[in-house]
Amino acid sequence: MALMPLSMRKAAGGLLAVLACALLVAGCEGRDLSGRRAPDQGRERPGASVPVSGGRIIQAMLGEPSNLIPPLATDGASHEIADHIYVAPLKYDKDIELRPWAAESYEILNHGRLLRFRLRQDIRWFDGRPLTAKDVEFTYRLMIDPKTPTAYAEDYKAVKEFRVLDPYCFEVVYDKPFARALTTWAHAILPKHALEAEDLLDTKYSRRPLGAGAYRLKEWVPGRRLVLTANPDYFEGRAYIDEVVYRIIPDQSTQFMELAAGNLDSMGLTPTQYLRQTDSPWWQENFRKYEYLSFSYSYLGYNLSCDLFKDVRVRRAIAMAIDKRELVKGVLSGLGVPGVGPYKPGTWAYNERLAPYEYDPAKAKALLAEAGWTDTDHDGVLDRDGRPFSFTILTNQGNSQRIAAGTILIHRLGAVGIKVRVRTVEWAAFIKEFVDKGRFEAVILGWSISQDPDIYDVWHSSKAVPGGLNFIGYKSPELDELLEKGRRTLDKARRKEIYDRVQEVLHRDQPYCFLYVPMSLPILHARIKGVEPAPAGIGYNFNQWWIPKDLQRRVEDR
Repeated sequence: MALMPLSMRKAAGGLLAVLACALLVAGCEGRDLSGRRAPDQGRERPGASVPVSGGRIIQAMLGEPSNLIPPLATDGASHEIADHIYVAPLKYDKDIELRPWAAESYEILNHGRLLRFRLRQDIRWFDGRPLTAKDVEFTYRLMIDPKTPTAYAEDYKAVKEFRVLDPYCFEVVYDKPFARALTTWAHAILPKHALEAEDLLDTKYSRRPLGAGAYRLKEWVPGRRLVLTANPDYFEGRAYIDEVVYRIIPDQSTQFMELAAGNLDSMGLTPTQYLRQTDSPWWQENFRKYEYLSFSYSYLGYNLSCDLFKDVRVRRAIAMAIDKRELVKGVLSGLGVPGVGPYKPGTWAYNERLAPYEYDPAKAKALLAEAGWTDTDHDGVLDRDGRPFSFTILTNQGNSQRIAAGTILIHRLGAVGIKVRVRTVEWAAFIKEFVDKGRFEAVILGWSISQDPDIYDVWHSSKAVPGGLNFIGYKSPELDELLEKGRRTLDKARRKEIYDRVQEVLHRDQPYCFLYVPMSLPILHARIKGVEPAPAGIGYNFNQWWIPKDLQRRVEDR
């Protein structure tokens, strides 16, 4: 799952230029927190020629998108495709700074309570209609409409008044300071003329999107592939690569075989693939590998309506029964760091004072006993009131890291008397039938990390509703108050204090067991040029990637 607006995912995050400061990014220059450099093949070799248009790039995707209207989707696959199709007033650059995109310019007035945007006049929807301030207003009103099934409404609800000044100029007024004010306008603009008469839950545009971005959706073969084709009218200039093909391959081992066979140009490697299976002259000659601490974390999340997990002593005991260093070593081959909370290590919002619960099975057993869980029948499984401590962890098919993590958890929790099973489910069904409906005991999942520390949408009690991002049902008046203060505070030092406390509350209550922050390990075929690693990662300038004529795949090639 992902929680990042359009272009934030492209650049992997960013902060308000005026309302916050630039963060220190661990991934800069391909270096992780320990200072170890990525291999030399992570940089293009000298002698690159002038970029040319044409060809196609074939990329792997683990899960199929659920919906290509961005506000209606919470999965990463949907947003990865949508990021190519839609535009927003603002986006993040290679240094993770907000800059104009569909907006020609913007102003921050009245101490941040008034934002004024002027849109470019050369942007056209795929059907040729101009993109105007009326489209932005429509998007705003759609987002605040209680009938719109979106998890991202809160940023828009902070707006007191939206004003269209002329066809290409609009203002937004806030009655209180709102730290995420600019970030709101890095969300996708939707086409008013196409969607205003549509039922968003039953519209052709969820699978045939009408956008204004660098690529259009050409083909969607369910369960197999999506094909994007370059938009010749894209206002920033046509992307160099003609077609982008996403092959849906729900298993990383199969993806790797396809990569080695020449049927893929790009995928995210597992640590084993990165360290050992691609460490040969052939791979080094034909591919480029990259390594940087990802803007994401993986976690064990509990359904807090389940009696097993209501007692905080149980959740803390589970944290003590899990050796996170073992997870980093066993699951990530050392390519990552133990998880502590919802922020990326090395960023300004991260609370350096916190550390993972120390691995201590004896203390875990003692806490479980305090909570009433003992092995009364001596069968090796704790029980209370005749009920054994046994539960199932759900995760998605094809994600080898999450499955490996689950296997380790079976062993470690079993050692303290908790019987665990791991069940894998196809991605779309996993989200729609289990997560969204609360039909689970525990899950292993991950979140993308937004660079603004506001995590209201995931953790506020108001989001603990069907379809909400607080799908575990965590409710804390103390945390609610902190989250509300944090998004209304502009002073960075004060925000730091607030979000440090947010992390302390989550660390205390353990609604998730934060497992690890992995390294991002993308690999690209060496024929792809124009890749420039930066604090934002490598995908921020995708439209400038190109392929030499003699190395281009033909469009008809599959």
